[in-house]
Amino acid sequence: MIQADLLVHSAAQLLTVASPEGPKRGEEMGELGIIEDGAVAIKDGRIAMVGKTEELQGQVEAEEQIDASGRVVMPGFVDPHTHVVFAGSREGEFEQQIRGATYMEIMARRGGVMNTVRATREATLDELIAQSRKRLDTMLAYGTTTAEVKTGYGLDIENELKMLEAIRILDRTHPMDLVPTFLGARAVPDEYAGRPGEYLDFVIEEMLPRVTKEEWRTIWEKEMPPHRSLFFCDVYCEEGLFTVEEARRLLTAAKDLGLGLKIHADEFSSIGGAALAAELEVTSADHLVCTPPEEIELLAKTDTVAVLLPGTSFGLGRRAYANARAFISAGVPVALATDINPGTCWCESMQFIIALACRQMGMTPAEAISAATINAAHAIELGGEGGSLEVGKKADILILDIPNYSHLAYRFGVNLVKTVIKGGKVVKRSA
Repeated sequence: MIQADLLVHSAAQLLTVASPEGPKRGEEMGELGIIEDGAVAIKDGRIAMVGKTEELQGQVEAEEQIDASGRVVMPGFVDPHTHVVFAGSREGEFEQQIRGATYMEIMARRGGVMNTVRATREATLDELIAQSRKRLDTMLAYGTTTAEVKTGYGLDIENELKMLEAIRILDRTHPMDLVPTFLGARAVPDEYAGRPGEYLDFVIEEMLPRVTKEEWRTIWEKEMPPHRSLFFCDVYCEEGLFTVEEARRLLTAAKDLGLGLKIHADEFSSIGGAALAAELEVTSADHLVCTPPEEIELLAKTDTVAVLLPGTSFGLGRRAYANARAFISAGVPVALATDINPGTCWCESMQFIIALACRQMGMTPAEAISAATINAAHAIELGGEGGSLEVGKKADILILDIPNYSHLAYRFGVNLVKTVIKGGKVVKRSA
C-alpha cells in the first residue's frame, strides 16, 4: 500500500491536463486528460498517484480523504501576467473612459500608470504588502495557486526594489507561489517626461544592475524552484512608449544578466513587438490584440507562449480582442491571464477570464482551461512544477462545485471553487 497524506476521490471528472512534452499546441489544447470517477493521492506536497477511484482506494492509505462526488477536480489556475502589487486605485479614470477618453489619451495627460506610480512611491513597504495581500487572498479563493507579479509602478531604483521586496515577502508568507518580473520599462516617469531614450538608458545602465546585484541573486536563487530563470524582465513595446529597438536593447541586456524575457506587445497597435518576441525567443509575448498574421506565423516557429488578456479589453470597453483562434490554428501555445491592475482590469478571477475567452475570443472551454493551467505554467517556466495533475508535480488542486468542466466557462460572476489545495494542504474550503 502507498502511504499518502491526502486522497481526493470520486470526482465526476478529474482533469489531469497532462502535457509532459511541453505546452499544449493546436488540437492538443482541447485535450484535458479527463478521468471519470477520478482520484488523486498526495504525499509530502506532491502528487503521488492519479487514476480511477477504485484503483487508488485499493492501493492508497491516506491520513485524510476528501469525497469529490459530483464535482470537478483539476489543477490550480496559474496566472502568468499580473500587476497585483500596487497602491491606490483609479476609479476616476474609469469614469473618464466611460465618457470616451482612451487609455493612451489619459496616459498622455500624465495620468493612468503615473497615478499608480505616485501612489506606490508614497506607500511604505508594509502598506504596499497589506494592500496587495488582500488581492492575493481573493485570487486564491477563486482558484489561482501560482501567479507572476510585475514591478513597474516604481520607475526608480528605490521603489522598483521596494516592489521586488514586497513580492518576495508575499511569496514567502502567502500560500500562493509568486514569480517576480522586473518591469522598469513600464512607462516613462514624470522626471523623464519627453526623454524616453534617456530613461531607457537609466533602466539598462543603472536599474538592471541593481535589481540583479549579488545579494538579490542570492535571495532569489534560494527561493526559486529549479529549471527556471532567476526572474523575468519585461518591457512595454507600444506606440508612444518604447520602440522595438529600445525593447531589443533592454531585453538583450537583461538576457546577458541571466533574466528570463517577456514582452508587452501589440496591445493597441502593431509596431513589430511580436516579431521581436519571435526573434529573441522570449518566454512569453503578452496582449497581442493587434498581431498581424505574418507575425503569428513567426511566433509559431518558436517556443514562445502567447499570453492573451481578454479581461483588459473588457475592462477598457473595447470591441477588439486577441484572435485566439488564429494563434491556436497556427500552432502557437496560448495562455490566459488576468492582467490584474488598477487601471484597465481590476479582476482577480481566472474563472471570469475563462468565461470571457470563450465568448469573446472563440476558445472552447477545454482550450481555455489548458490556457489557464499547463500553458500558463509554461509561460512562467514552471511547466515542470505545476499546471497539471501529473505524478511528481506540486499538488496544487481545485475542487469545483460543478458536474463537468464546461460549466467553468458556461457560468460566470460567481465563485465555483469549493476547495483549494496548495502544496498538498487545504488552504480554502467553503461550506
